[in-house]
Amino acid sequence: MRRNRRKRGQEEFSVSFLDVICCGFGAIVLLLMIAKTVEPIVLEEAELDLDGQVKELQRQLAEIRGETSVLNRDLNAKREQLDIERKRIAQLRGELETLQALYARKTEGESEQGKLKGELTVALQTLTEEMRRLLGENHQRKNSVIGGIPVDSEYILFIIDTSGSMFNYGWDRMMEEMVNTLDIYPNVKGIQVMNDMGDYMFSNYRGKWIPDTPGRRQAILKRLRSWNPFSNSSPVEGIQKAVRSFYDPDKKISIYVLGDEFTGKSIRNVMLAVDRVNAQHGEGKRNVRIHAIGFPIQFSRPPHLQTTGLRFAALMRELTYRNGGTFVGLNDFR
Repeated sequence: MRRNRRKRGQEEFSVSFLDVICCGFGAIVLLLMIAKTVEPIVLEEAELDLDGQVKELQRQLAEIRGETSVLNRDLNAKREQLDIERKRIAQLRGELETLQALYARKTEGESEQGKLKGELTVALQTLTEEMRRLLGENHQRKNSVIGGIPVDSEYILFIIDTSGSMFNYGWDRMMEEMVNTLDIYPNVKGIQVMNDMGDYMFSNYRGKWIPDTPGRRQAILKRLRSWNPFSNSSPVEGIQKAVRSFYDPDKKISIYVLGDEFTGKSIRNVMLAVDRVNAQHGEGKRNVRIHAIGFPIQFSRPPHLQTTGLRFAALMRELTYRNGGTFVGLNDFR
């Protein structure tokens, strides 16, 4: 009987142990089921969050690349501009040295009292055979010279700077010089008026000479009072167009340039261009004389702003010298 009680005790212990084991496994299975149910949701949310961050980083990267491209483009443009400015500075230095040499040559031997910055002396000229033919042997001029400019031409052409500086500050004086110049040519075969860009005052006389009559002269002066077409403050275009349009080896022509500044790039290039269109003949003379009257408007400004006025004086002095004319620098523009 004691043996049966021991046996029953062992069976109860075995059943209890099995119950504990089963409960443990059940708990483990339940935990696994719970874990598998929650885990996909967490991973899905994590994946969505990472995709959003990747897209945001890609967007930022695209913006940075775009900004980099713009900055590189701007940098290249600045470098090109810097190269242009460096070349411009080198060119201006060369022209400044030329101006200084010309000025030194001009003022060499003059007394200190006689030196006038930006002004040139008046050169007297004698009567020519052509002038005697036009005016007559016994003609007495009221105004013997306009700054020493010879009046031996049958055709006269005016190139007038119509820029703001001339029109606003020197126009009245320019009108006076026009009248004075016309007065010493009482009778010519033709007149023409253009601005420094090569635009004609009277479009119906484009490429033709205006007949010289008292009525035509009055019409020119009347129109000139309010004539103000666009100008780039450089007489080069007008001079070249005038010579190309009116050059004639059988005619004596004088061009009068009235202006105050030269904004072009190269004085030497202007000389070469005019040499090509105004050919020499006979003893090195040219058919078209080029004269110039300089208005010292730029010299009323501070010294560092007078460059274009100095360049105009240098250009016109050399251009008139090489083309049989005279450059006159006025003392005042009022």
